[in-house]
Amino acid sequence: MSFGKCDVRLAVTIAAALMGSVSACFRGDADAGFIRAAEASQVGSLARANSIPVDVETAAALRYEVAPTGNEVRYRIREQLARIPLPNDAIGRTGQITGGISVATDGAIVVAESKFVVGTGSLASDSDRRDGFVKRRVLETDQFPTVEFVPSGARGLPRGLPTTGTHGFELIGNLTVRGVTRPTRWRVNATVAGGSVKGRASTAFTFADFNIAQPRVPVVLSVADTIRLEYDFSLVAKR
Repeated sequence: MSFGKCDVRLAVTIAAALMGSVSACFRGDADAGFIRAAEASQVGSLARANSIPVDVETAAALRYEVAPTGNEVRYRIREQLARIPLPNDAIGRTGQITGGISVATDGAIVVAESKFVVGTGSLASDSDRRDGFVKRRVLETDQFPTVEFVPSGARGLPRGLPTTGTHGFELIGNLTVRGVTRPTRWRVNATVAGGSVKGRASTAFTFADFNIAQPRVPVVLSVADTIRLEYDFSLVAKR
């Protein structure tokens, strides 16, 4: 598949909204799941074709940054508690998200200037006990206080560079959790209006993808192996 300059540019625009953040969201979603080794070469090719390396002396034509409000990253995990008869989703949230994405004059993502960072120490759910376990044992936030996402390519965007409307596409980039970096694919639904881009991005992976031990605690009968991440984003253009 080939990508037009405008296609990648829009992707980048909206991509800013994707940082993806961290902690995991837990429900099976194979389509939005992590790219396994069999697909790694395909992802790498797409990233190289639609990005500008660090040493290229090209100023970014567009810069989209995380807005002061309207941004939230969530993890979801399906769990079965001993005191509750039916399974439920454990959900942790944080609004501590910074960064943005830059696009060159030819529409390619300037990878060296594009990154989203999520502060994991502020993640909170409806249970203080769960929050403490996630921070100490799952994410080890004292040693790894952030999760990072670096966008590098996109697919499924319409021709041209829309200034309005809602668009769905797939964003590709590297996600780093607890010092482990893996390529990921995100499903993105974004609305472009004026100088802002708003929407939601989601991906999924397993504990093993990031070398994390699946939680085992007495009060929880079972924890699903699939982690789901969701990012409600709001980005603003910076000239």
